[in-house]
Amino acid sequence: MSLRTQLKKVLPSISVTEQEALDAGDVWLEGSIYQGKPDFDALRAVPEAKLSADEQAFLDGPVKELMAMIDDSVIQNSKHLPEHILEFLKKERFFSLIIPKSFGGLEFSPYANSTIVGTIATKSSAVAVTVMVPNSLGPGELLLHYGTEEQQAHYLPRLANGREIPCFALTSPEAGSDAGGIPDIGIVKKGQYNGEEVIGLEVTWDKRYITLAPIATVLGLAFKVEDPDALLGGKEHLGITCALIPKSHPGVELGNRHDPMGIRFYNGTTRGNKVFIPMDFIIGGQKNIGRGWQMLVSCLGAGRGISLPALGVSTAQVALKSASEYAAVREQFGLSIGQFEGIQEKLADIAGKTYLQEAMRVLTTEGLGMGLKPSVVTAIAKYHMTEIGRDVLDSAMDIQAGKAIQNGPQNTLASGYVAQPIAITVEGANILTRNLMIFGQGVMRCHPYLQSMVESIHSQEKDADKTFNKILRKTVGYSVANSLRAFRLGLLPFTAGSKSQLPEVQAYEKAAHQLSAKLAVYADFSLLVLGGKLKQAEMLSARLGDVMSYLYAAMASIKYYEQKVAVADRQAAAPYFHYATRWALQNAENALHKFLDNFPASGTRKFMRVITMHYTHRMPAISDDLVRELAKAAQLDTAFKAQLTHLIKPTAGDGHDINEQAYKAKMACLDLLSKVKKALRSKQIKAGVRFSETLDNALAANLISSQEYAQLIDYNKKREKAIRVDEFDFDMNLLDDNAQPVEKVQQAS
Repeated sequence: MSLRTQLKKVLPSISVTEQEALDAGDVWLEGSIYQGKPDFDALRAVPEAKLSADEQAFLDGPVKELMAMIDDSVIQNSKHLPEHILEFLKKERFFSLIIPKSFGGLEFSPYANSTIVGTIATKSSAVAVTVMVPNSLGPGELLLHYGTEEQQAHYLPRLANGREIPCFALTSPEAGSDAGGIPDIGIVKKGQYNGEEVIGLEVTWDKRYITLAPIATVLGLAFKVEDPDALLGGKEHLGITCALIPKSHPGVELGNRHDPMGIRFYNGTTRGNKVFIPMDFIIGGQKNIGRGWQMLVSCLGAGRGISLPALGVSTAQVALKSASEYAAVREQFGLSIGQFEGIQEKLADIAGKTYLQEAMRVLTTEGLGMGLKPSVVTAIAKYHMTEIGRDVLDSAMDIQAGKAIQNGPQNTLASGYVAQPIAITVEGANILTRNLMIFGQGVMRCHPYLQSMVESIHSQEKDADKTFNKILRKTVGYSVANSLRAFRLGLLPFTAGSKSQLPEVQAYEKAAHQLSAKLAVYADFSLLVLGGKLKQAEMLSARLGDVMSYLYAAMASIKYYEQKVAVADRQAAAPYFHYATRWALQNAENALHKFLDNFPASGTRKFMRVITMHYTHRMPAISDDLVRELAKAAQLDTAFKAQLTHLIKPTAGDGHDINEQAYKAKMACLDLLSKVKKALRSKQIKAGVRFSETLDNALAANLISSQEYAQLIDYNKKREKAIRVDEFDFDMNLLDDNAQPVEKVQQAS
């Protein structure tokens, strides 16, 4: 019995849906990481993302105007998104970010799309989700790539100017993560359409969790097509298909709403029972029957790589800005709380991870802007950036404590805190994304020979053995080279290469090479020892996926520091960069340790340790000194910190504006505050019950001038306003009988 025949019994073949998923995307930087040789030349060659003049004008115009219109506390206490906001979104073409200009759209880059969604999300998750959905996976995206000329000419201009509101229905009660198992069926039949008998589809569906469904005018629908009567002359089971159906079409049910955590974006259900549709409703026409899964997988990059990571980044930037400003202004025991090490530990973690989030956002959208559709990278971005967003938001909530849990217009964290689980759940729950998708897709996409080997193993061709043996020799050579490189870098880590011109970057680039080399060896041995069982060993494969992910994050951190940080800002950016890169590399190394500790074959485990010299933790550590340095930097009003929180656009009177005014007022009088505190310690003046009384005493003692007194009083008023929270009347009557917001909120004046 040949080796190929033996392996045929062990290794499962690639299913049709798996093959379509593999064929739909591109391999990018993750391929070099998986193969043990991270390609920093390709990384540095990626064109730098910048906003065009039109994109910047849109941010400075309609986006800025929208931000001034939004009061998220009003939205969250209403039943619906305010009509005037929805009409503004339509009028200003917020739903046309990806639609070409030739069809009346804005045709913005992925980077601009991400920036717009992220900016809106800093003020309102509900509005951000409403904007992002039509610009990610949905009818617009599918029509652009697969629609007929007639469909594009009819729908795209109407989607661009808001005459049509789209939704896309994929998830069924019986099929969520397993989208390939959807039970919704379209039967090929003859029926009446526009007074004529035509061949079409009789479709029955039941969908849920569909964003914009309650207000949609056109429904994108995924279902399986069957042709039991062979009306199309082929096989019976034709596969997943995507159609576009007007809401007005007989039998279409749209309208019932879900309530996703009280976040007031439109989300709901759609159903239909034996609804007859003509073949013209299929996106791309009859020829695209059965191509739906390939179409969907190909278009998932927008949601996974742009929209959802943008929500994670916006959450992180809000957390950094609000927590750092609050830590600088809020005082306890005579000190700003930002001087306490417990707060500093949390604040440094927020700052470092916010830097990493922005670096990953920029790099991922740069890749998408090159026309690539790297499904593994977008899965990495979706999982890790939404999880990091949740992580840093928890830390910001801890720092702000009681202020963070009181709802009202002044609370900058509450909406994001409630909404963050939504980003983690949609476009594939994060457990699925981490445990099945990242390495599961990565191993087949990134290994140079594995997919060809599996195909040759299950091939029915006469020369299959010959083809298999040829691929096997290449695979063995590849694995031996991986092992030799990993052994050399493990024994002599200083031999790792680095082409960076910056000394502070070189050590990290070398570390990425060392970890990547080990990843390649462990992936090879996992395939050799576990074979097809690796698919079920989700915890093991997820750890290998984590290594890929964290190394991608480290590369993003390096590229951002080299290309997006101005030379004049390098000193201010350094602690952010060091924390973020070390955190990513440490997590990659920890994942390798956990993988080895739990690898089921003892002999192989020991051999892998020897061949990679993987016994101790070698990555640069995040020291207490670095934590203190970064926490201090995060509380300074620097140009680089402004760059890291650029998505936030405070508007007069909102929570961000109140916090920022108090913070900037304090930064402007640090020397005066130091003078007053020094006088208190030396007992030159007496402390008052309130700080304003202390200032009165300082003025009376001629310690400060009247002008300085006025500046300090101004700061103190802004400080008191920033640390207070919103209050309501006893009954908390936020809505009147017509569901209109009632002005019951009281803020410190």
